[in-house]
Amino acid sequence: MINGEKLRQDFPILAQNVNEESLVYLDNAATTQMPESVLQTMETYYHKDHANVHRGVHTLAQRATEKYEAAREKIRQFIHAKEIAEVLFTKGTTSGLNWVARSFGDRFINEGDEIVLSYMEHHSNIVAWQQLAKRKKAVLKYISLTEDGFLDMEDANRQITEKTAIVAITHGSNVLGVINPITELTELAHKHQGIIVVDGAQAVPHMPVDVKALDVDFYAFSGHKMVGPTGIGVLYGKRYWLEQMEPVEFGGEMIDFVNLQESTWAELPWKFEAGTPNIAGGIGLGFAIDYLNKLGLDEVYRYEKELVHYVLPRLEAIDGLTVYGPSDPLDHTGVIAFNLDGLHPHDLTTALDMQGVAVRAGHHCAQPLLKYLDTVATARASFYLYNTKDDADHLIEAIKETKEFFNYGSF
Repeated sequence: MINGEKLRQDFPILAQNVNEESLVYLDNAATTQMPESVLQTMETYYHKDHANVHRGVHTLAQRATEKYEAAREKIRQFIHAKEIAEVLFTKGTTSGLNWVARSFGDRFINEGDEIVLSYMEHHSNIVAWQQLAKRKKAVLKYISLTEDGFLDMEDANRQITEKTAIVAITHGSNVLGVINPITELTELAHKHQGIIVVDGAQAVPHMPVDVKALDVDFYAFSGHKMVGPTGIGVLYGKRYWLEQMEPVEFGGEMIDFVNLQESTWAELPWKFEAGTPNIAGGIGLGFAIDYLNKLGLDEVYRYEKELVHYVLPRLEAIDGLTVYGPSDPLDHTGVIAFNLDGLHPHDLTTALDMQGVAVRAGHHCAQPLLKYLDTVATARASFYLYNTKDDADHLIEAIKETKEFFNYGSF
């Protein structure tokens, strides 16, 4: 079983004070921290193996290539992809979604085709499709939400029709803390001969994901949200589609032959990976997966549910505090967005920071959702495997003391 207090010892950044208070890091939906094993792995690469991958035959190049491609295989196993040809390294979720919108979209989308999103999407899963719709004169449609913040599946059945070419949906909301029924949405999209593209940034770090079982066409996620480094991510795509798609970046690494007037592309997955990649990031992501595998994603999911069961009712019991998303902890992930009456979220989070509690404030790259919720911003606490019930207690107490301060002028 996971012991969050013990796991904290693996993450050196958490052992510091902020504003003379012990750090309580609750901004994991934005970026998680890295364990010592990942940090040391990346340092070892730079100290001993730093060379370019794929092109060299000398010892350092071979060692770097072996570790980089070993990380790809770890990722394949982690998400249960059929083969490494379906695992593309990207800069992150945003890059992966843009690659699909530009490459698949430009080839297969026609005027009048429909692209179906939801109101809970992150901007990276909205703007790329907006641009595609403009280029191809396609139609954007949005699935509405229930009162509790779930995806309205009755409306999904209305919005996804024989005109639907793409369904682009988040697996887990970065504001509402809900997990969407991807299998059901995939069946619905495929029933109408459309494809499904999934933003998995808020799901892959927290629960087991099997892309074959889900039968998704594309699935994107980021390393820095799963105890890995920034600047590295993954796009999974079915070989059937990837073979028909053109690269969106061109240069070294992704070519087979270059002649004066034309070029041919390398085989999958390298066909899409132009230039020198983020080698240290890829290797680091591989070791982040090792760390998560050692804990077990089922256990990570269970532990986060335990924390949510502990903290969510206590938040909802604070007079004047509004929590967004489902009220049942069973239906709520570790992402919890909230507002305190009479206090702007930025002021709230600044006050919490002065007490050592790091949460995020703003629109969370989800402006259409916040408009749908009739608010311009929220505060957001997001829990992960190294958080504890003590962290939750600090959050609750800091909110209460902040409320007391702004009501009466002193803590």
